[in-house]
Amino acid sequence: MTQARSRDVMLPEQASHLAPDGSQVRELAGLAGGTMAHFTLPPGATSGAIVHRTVEEIWFILSGRGQMWRMSDGKGSVVDLAPGLSLTIPLGTAFQFRNTGDEPLTAVAVTMPPWPGPNEAVFVDGPW
Repeated sequence: MTQARSRDVMLPEQASHLAPDGSQVRELAGLAGGTMAHFTLPPGATSGAIVHRTVEEIWFILSGRGQMWRMSDGKGSVVDLAPGLSLTIPLGTAFQFRNTGDEPLTAVAVTMPPWPGPNEAVFVDGPW
C-alpha cells in the first residue's frame, strides 16, 4: 500500500498480492498515518524472516494456529498465535511466522506509517 485509501473497504475475495514475507495480502482501509491489510498464510507454510526499514505493525489474529518469532536488541522469543491474540512488531524487530494448524492462519494488521512498497522488507536469518 503506497497511499491512504477510502475509509470504506470490504474485504476483497482474492489476494491483491504477496507480501515480501510470502503471505497473501488483501488491502483494506488506510489513512495518512497508517494502513490496514488482511494476511493469510496457508496450512504448513512458513513466511520469510524479515525486518522492516521504516514501519511498525500491530497484528490481530483472526483464525488458525501458528507461531511468531520476533528478535529485537539481540533477544528472541516465540509466541503461539491463536484467534483473539494481538501483538506488536516494533520498528527494527526481525520476525517470522508459520502456520502450525490445518486451516489458513489469518490476521489483520495495521502498518504505521503506511506501507511504502516492497523495498521496505529486508530478509534476515530466522529460526525456520
